[in-house]
Amino acid sequence: MNISPFLDKKLARRFKTYDFDGNGYIEQADFEQAVTALCDEFGHGSDSPTGQRLYDSAIQLWQHLVTAADANADGHISEAEYKQAFANGVLDTPETFEREYIPYSEAIMAVIDVNGDGKISIEEEVRYKRVMMHLAEVDVRAAFHSIDTDGDGFITLAEKMESIRQFYLNNDPQANGVQLLGSLDA
Repeated sequence: MNISPFLDKKLARRFKTYDFDGNGYIEQADFEQAVTALCDEFGHGSDSPTGQRLYDSAIQLWQHLVTAADANADGHISEAEYKQAFANGVLDTPETFEREYIPYSEAIMAVIDVNGDGKISIEEEVRYKRVMMHLAEVDVRAAFHSIDTDGDGFITLAEKMESIRQFYLNNDPQANGVQLLGSLDA
């Protein structure tokens, strides 16, 4: 697959949000630190069933990423490796969404859905993306409204998954999922 300049920007943005410690690589420690920070933010201990579910799902996603993208087998993924794996069609596919992203997203939602109603409020989304992805509140708020396609003021798992699919698999700059991680120029 050829990576268009638009897709390149989206992948660079996602890479940056995976790189929790900002060292220029995605590593297992990034996933572990992000999970710990998110669980701490929402009052879940790492040994709680909800926290453990998220940790297990995050490590499974990490294992998928490192298997697909770590071309030189050094235990971390550079931005170039991440983008190349996507271009090779082995990183993010419809099958990956079913196998990796849905359980990961469900586990995140279980942590951040404070009242357990199956819907994420804008405040919960801001806290989640600020802590786990280091996104600015203004970007999260803008993204929230594009993800909330029915306009009810909440994000459901179905809306979240559709926005993720749009982000990765749709090359239309007007697609709802484009703003999933805020501005692509950040």
